[in-house]
Amino acid sequence: MPIDLKGKKILIVDDEEDLCEILQYNLSNAGYKTEIAHSAEEALKKSLHDYDLLILDVMMGPMSGFKLADKLRKELDNIVPVIFLTAKDTENDILTGFSLGADDYITKPFSVNELTARVKAVLKRSEYNKPKGQATAKFGDIELDTVKKRLIVDGQKVELTKKEYEILKLLLENQSKVFSREDILMRVWGGDVIVTDRTVDVNITRLRTKLGKFGPNLKNKTGYGYFFEI
Repeated sequence: MPIDLKGKKILIVDDEEDLCEILQYNLSNAGYKTEIAHSAEEALKKSLHDYDLLILDVMMGPMSGFKLADKLRKELDNIVPVIFLTAKDTENDILTGFSLGADDYITKPFSVNELTARVKAVLKRSEYNKPKGQATAKFGDIELDTVKKRLIVDGQKVELTKKEYEILKLLLENQSKVFSREDILMRVWGGDVIVTDRTVDVNITRLRTKLGKFGPNLKNKTGYGYFFEI
């Protein structure tokens, strides 16, 4: 089954603004969500565990891309895939990059098509190498703990009732698909339990509250039913 890489989050860390704009434009057109940091220091202010890939320039100051990668691996315990993008092309530079945990090393000048292909390859490897049976399922910035059956928003764990969990899981796994109250009752409560449409509305209201800033993403299409859209 093909791996869907659309929507993967990439952080571009480079002090060349023009290059950042070119990379962001092309990677966004390829279906990725991209953000930019113009220094390692700026990158460290972000929640780096939220990204699926970092593209790091090596020659930045005062902190280099090498130093940022070293800090990620040794101090922050972050295993996010890293691609180095640099004019430093000696064998020693390349070996240093890989010794710091790089997943690829691209030397300048390069073609955008080459970079896009390598980004795709690294993201695919990362997906294949993820441990099976992970405890969380990620949907954009929202996670579901599939073991403890709870919601995680911005790193905060939110407890759910059994029915709240099952409704949210249904809607998240079928984003933008509208489910009528009858559909939800049948899928979550089963046909042999007598409950009313109002029961669904009450659970949806509680879910919106527990979703916090993502509450408005749980929507109602008047006359049709409920759906979730990130």
